[in-house]
Amino acid sequence: MPKHAELMNLNAVAKKAGVSTATVSRVLNDLKVVKNSTRARVLKAAEELKYHPNLHARSLARGKSRTLGILVSNMENPFFFDIFRALESAAHSRGYEVVVANTDYRSEQLVSSARLMIGWRVAGLAAIVSEMDADLMQVLTDTRIPIVFYDVGTPRKNITNVRVDYRKGMKKVVEYLYSLGHARMAFVGHHSTLEPINERRKTFLESVAHCSPSAETHIVAGTDGLEGGRQAARELLSSGFHPTSIICVNDFMAVGVLRELRDQGVRVPEDISVTGFDNIKLAEFCSPALTTAHIPREQIGQIIFENLVPDAKKEQFTGREILIDPELMVRESTGLVRNAQAAAGNQEKFVAD
Repeated sequence: MPKHAELMNLNAVAKKAGVSTATVSRVLNDLKVVKNSTRARVLKAAEELKYHPNLHARSLARGKSRTLGILVSNMENPFFFDIFRALESAAHSRGYEVVVANTDYRSEQLVSSARLMIGWRVAGLAAIVSEMDADLMQVLTDTRIPIVFYDVGTPRKNITNVRVDYRKGMKKVVEYLYSLGHARMAFVGHHSTLEPINERRKTFLESVAHCSPSAETHIVAGTDGLEGGRQAARELLSSGFHPTSIICVNDFMAVGVLRELRDQGVRVPEDISVTGFDNIKLAEFCSPALTTAHIPREQIGQIIFENLVPDAKKEQFTGREILIDPELMVRESTGLVRNAQAAAGNQEKFVAD
């Protein structure tokens, strides 16, 4: 909307409400200095005149945006959506909006979406991704706006990193399963070339070897999703390796694994124990309820907001790393291992059927 048209519309609202244009501006900017009765009159006049202020132009004119950007690797996975929702809730409480872009684990899409959001003059940008582009780090540093990375990148003067201690979380899962007698463990992952995913796979192998040099492992991978989990479980059951437990890189894939095991008549946890990682809400409500490692997504969303829009009265937090320690959540999908020979025989029967 041209500037003169915006001003004319503002004048029309002021005239209809019987107030000054300054009062209309205060109401539309949600300033608390206007009486409730006056605020209601202005809002009613604006609604009747179908007046919608050009917020983008206003932000540019003031040099201050009220919009935050968030980039996520897979919006289908509830883990990413939960962080977005927590960030959005915190943003709304302070009068900010959040725009989101899905990268589908593609670094070229990450770069494209990041550049687009910078062009929109977002006030801050969060990247909740597993992929990274080396040149993008310098581009984001040069923007000087607050940036928060989850899992990737390194802290810089305007960049805060939030990391999960996947090594500690995966070690807890493996050691718990080993305490139940499991020594034939499989790992279901995705995008193994991405470092945050690869770290979980490597820690799985190291943790199993630490528990017992004679323990056996097998690794399969699929796409990050319910169907990817099903396909990975199908591949695992037909591989000739007979696991007593399956450790999944995240809960989303674990639910797909549970579905495939159920379809093939494999009982969980009687025949095979299954674990996930993240503790999304679905993990608690699927059947059987999933043993997993809890990552506090609501807390992460709040941390991201506080570092994108720091309180002027508090310390500026950019340029640091925040480490999250996962907590093991034990539920019904894991149990004591059965006799290994009997379990292998039963699984051969399931595959043959």
